[in-house]
Amino acid sequence: VQLVESGGGLVQPGGSLRLSCAASGFTFRSYAMNWYRSQAPGKERELVATITSAGGITNYADSVKGRFTISRDNAKNTVYLQMNSLKLEDTAVYFCNFRNSYYNYWGQGTQVTVSS
Repeated sequence: VQLVESGGGLVQPGGSLRLSCAASGFTFRSYAMNWYRSQAPGKERELVATITSAGGITNYADSVKGRFTISRDNAKNTVYLQMNSLKLEDTAVYFCNFRNSYYNYWGQGTQVTVSS
């Protein structure tokens, strides 16, 4: 199993970024996918957004609702996180995640820094 995030970077407040997570090694279309973030080393990861396997249902943390959009392309084995109206407090390492009956899988993370 491999989850590879990309798309992070430095952006000004109010700006936008789109994160991608390319998945391989499992039947992507069968699993819900999640985006988490960690805002400081050692701080518990916060669940940001989830999407069901077919993409029909999404859920968001209150802190990002209305600004972030999770989506997926099952033909490309990729899940996305569109982040708009970014705030300073969105600065974090963002992680792609899914879990099966046996294990909780994580990508390596991608850094998002919101700064003026």
